[in-house]
Order: sequence, then C-alpha cells, then structure tokens
Amino acid sequence: MVPVNDAFLSIGDLARRTGLPVKTIRYYADIGLVPPTDRSPAGYRRYDAVALARLDLVRTLRELGVDLATVRQVLDRTLSLADMATAHAAALDAQIRLLRTRRSVLRAVAALGIDDHEELDLMNRLAHLSAAERQQIIDDYWSSAFEGLDTDPAFADRMRSVRVDLPDDPTPAQVEAWVELAELVQDPSYRARVRQMAEAGAAAAGSASSGSDADSASSSGGSGSSGPAGSGSVSAGPSPEEMALYQSVSELVTPLQSADVPPTSPEGQLVVDQLAPRFAHARGVDDDAGFRRELGEQIALFSDRRVERYWELVGIINGWPAAQVSSGSVAAMEWFAQALIGSASE
Repeated sequence: MVPVNDAFLSIGDLARRTGLPVKTIRYYADIGLVPPTDRSPAGYRRYDAVALARLDLVRTLRELGVDLATVRQVLDRTLSLADMATAHAAALDAQIRLLRTRRSVLRAVAALGIDDHEELDLMNRLAHLSAAERQQIIDDYWSSAFEGLDTDPAFADRMRSVRVDLPDDPTPAQVEAWVELAELVQDPSYRARVRQMAEAGAAAAGSASSGSDADSASSSGGSGSSGPAGSGSVSAGPSPEEMALYQSVSELVTPLQSADVPPTSPEGQLVVDQLAPRFAHARGVDDDAGFRRELGEQIALFSDRRVERYWELVGIINGWPAAQVSSGSVAAMEWFAQALIGSASE
C-alpha cells in the first residue's frame, strides 16, 4: 500500500483541485464513474493520480454538456474521445440552430408587436419546421399549379428548382418572410390564380404548336385563336423581343403612374399606340381591337401582385441582393393592361 501522505488524496483534496462539490465526487464514486483507489483504515475514500485524471476528464466532459452514459462509454473506451467529440459537436450544432431560430422568432414578435397567442403559435411552428418540411410546402404549391397540365417540363422544373433556404441563423425579417410565404402558398385563392395562369400558359403553348393553321387563325386577331396568348408565357416564356417590350412598358408607364395619369387618358393611349404594334409584330399578328383586348386580358391575368410578392419573399429568405428581390413591374403591367382594354373599346 502506498503511503497516504505521498500518493493519495482525500475526497476533500479532490474537491479543492477540481472545483467539484464533495457531494458530486461521492456520487460519481457511487455510480462507478470515478471509484476510490483505496480506503483509509478509518474507511475514508482515497484517490491516486489516475483517479484525479479520470475525474478531471469527467468534469470537462460534463462542462461540455456530455451526458453521463456517454461519459461512461468514453471512460470504458467503448467510445473514442474523437468519435464522442464529433457526435457531441453535431448535437450542439443542432441545438445552436434551434436557439438561433427561437431568438429570431422572439425578435420578430417584438418588432411586429404581435399580441395574439394564435399568431405567435403559428409563427413559432412555421419557423421551427425542418428544411425538408419547409421545402415540402413549396413543392406542394408548385405541384398544385402544374399537376396534370401539358406544360413545358423544363419550365416547371425551373420553378421547382428554386429552393427556399431559411438560414440557420435567420434575421427577424427572414422569419417574417417565411411565415408570410408559407401562408401565401397555402391560400386557396392564390393557388387558384396561379393554377389559372398555368392553365392559360399550357393552352397557349398548345395553340402555338398546332401548326400553320393556328398561325393563320391567330393573324386574324379573332378571339377564338391563340392570339396574344400564343407566346406561351407560362410554358416557355416570352420571346427575347417580347421581353424587351415588357421592359419598355415599365420604362414608359412608371413615370405616368408616378404622375397619377389614368391608363385611359390620351397619354395612356399614346403608350398603347406606340407599343401595341410592336407586340403584334413580335407575335406575327395584326394590331387591331381584338388583338389589343386579348393582349390586355392576358397581361391582366399574369399581372398578380401576389406572384410578385412570392418572389420578393423568396428573395428575402434566401438573402438575394435587393435588386433581385423585386422588379416592381406588376403595377406598370396592370396599368398597361387597362390601357390596352380601354383602347380596344374605343
């Protein structure tokens, strides 16, 4: 037996060296994590340097939040320290993400002045969905828009490929945007409008691909033809020439809107007279009253501010640059659609 004064430490000595309470050290001994090396003739527990090192390791692991069962595995060498550290770090990462999300929810609640427990509960539940659960909400939305329609698969895939990635440490604005987006894409009236757009686009694409007979019919400007919808806005997207024309709409209309000029005013009709012939040329049809009405109705259908808001919210959540978040063109398109329909009625 090694002399007490030379090699052994009392439980009080261990407490002073490790900073752990005597009660805790005694508990670790009782459950077999750090058993005493020996006992004095009077029955007091005594510990050697190996036991001290073992207790230091237990203390360190516990300070890192490792549970006692895992600590025992490390001490018994059934789990390597490196493997334990890897697993525990991953668990801490998940906990940190959860805490950050909770913090963002609380900050958003404070910023919005929410005082309704149901609204708070909704925000909390939506914010704590997993990435897969959040994406499933968006995937269901796009499925409801395109399911069963003969749309361009490449276009549908492009829409579905845009992920909604709420960061691990979201800002209050990103939490707010996600909650609003989740509510928007589950709104029946919004889903119905997007479905209507998809159906119109699919029908337009079918008309555009029906051959020279359809092209001939559309050139007459009749309402039964593919007409201006023949561009296939939803299925394939407007041609480059049309895209440039839509940009011209924004450039010409925005100043008039800022000046509160009505779309049916003489100034509005000048814009129509300037752009309608160019749209007709891009689609290979005549610029007549039928074409202008059909073009106006098509633009009105596809100019829904909720769709623009959808992309704004996705941009906020994904952290896209401000210039990418919103084009701000929907209001101009609404104005232009009214001007076109007004022109066709004259």
